[in-house]
Amino acid sequence: MTTRVVLVDDQTLVRTGFRMILDETDDIVVVGEAADGAAALTVVARTRPDVVLMDVRMPGLGGIDATRRIRATGEGSPKVIILTTFDLDEYVFAGLQAGASGFLLKDTLAADLRAAVRAVAAGDAVAAPSVTRRLITHFLNSTPSRPRGTRRLDALTAREIEVLTLITRGRSNLEIAAELHLSEGTVKTHVGHILAKLSLRDRVHAVILGYECGLASADDKHP
Repeated sequence: MTTRVVLVDDQTLVRTGFRMILDETDDIVVVGEAADGAAALTVVARTRPDVVLMDVRMPGLGGIDATRRIRATGEGSPKVIILTTFDLDEYVFAGLQAGASGFLLKDTLAADLRAAVRAVAAGDAVAAPSVTRRLITHFLNSTPSRPRGTRRLDALTAREIEVLTLITRGRSNLEIAAELHLSEGTVKTHVGHILAKLSLRDRVHAVILGYECGLASADDKHP
């Protein structure tokens, strides 16, 4: 299946670079470009992409507000990956609130960019390691020493709690499958049930909840 992508960045050279990277694949096609958030809304409405690569800082309507409006269109709305040169908390948390499914720095490797597009199109969430670390550090620092929100986990089976714990510790579906001796398809099913039962938008929010509930600590390894 081909993943349809719209590129949004106020720098033509940046959009050209992203297009060249994505055009090297057989399963990703760039269906539109925009130089600001307002134009992005028009292009997205016309082309109906699966994924939008969204710059943060642009003239006029910025990337965070554009993301919020795109995601507010309801079920079936495109997933958004925010691309930024600014590894700052304000963008990470604002982007999460706006409905972004991923964060990558603009200097990410070509292979990682393509992998991120595929992952988000498949319903996963992605974040640059530096962004993930800052996100987790924020919640570790803001979460009381006694875990909170654990009653939400009552809706999960024992196996689903195991899976959520490993998600919180940064494991991929393939790594979870190997650790729990399950097929990758079974793990994907468990992840879907976890997100649905806990009313979580994506894997990033699952990580946040996992830390809030004490399923991982600062000593746990995380990518």
